[in-house]
Amino acid sequence: MARNGEARGGRVAEEVTALDKRIIEHLQADGRRSYTSIATDLGIPEAAVRARVGRLTRKGVLQVVGVTNPLKLGFHQMAMVAVRCDSERLIEIADEIAAFPEVSYVVITAGTYDLLVETVCEDTEDLLRFLTERMRRVEGVRDTETFVYLRMVKQAFQWGTR
Repeated sequence: MARNGEARGGRVAEEVTALDKRIIEHLQADGRRSYTSIATDLGIPEAAVRARVGRLTRKGVLQVVGVTNPLKLGFHQMAMVAVRCDSERLIEIADEIAAFPEVSYVVITAGTYDLLVETVCEDTEDLLRFLTERMRRVEGVRDTETFVYLRMVKQAFQWGTR
């Protein structure tokens, strides 16, 4: 999996072996699983798991993090905001929006919109404040369209191993 545009189908992806993917699958199922347990299941030494996880982490292929459920933390309003902006400031606008604490995801896109921005807010008032007091005040944001999430049907984190 490439991060921040790194190794688009290039060298890093080629260095991920079938065994690496099997280790990643175990960590995706349970990021707190011990290297010893993974090694036992795969029939390899624990040191091999430790070394491979270390290499994958250093190369930016793997990041083991705690994923939360925003709804259980009091964030009840999620939305995707499509943004049109001045093309000469596209990267700066994306970086500025990405720095907002309400923002969990920003991508530069091709097509009708320049950016897609996922937000996680406490409620509709919090989303309204984000849109009016932050997003629309970024220099170069021309127009936005907000898609409010009604229900999260699927959220997956198992890329690249199947």
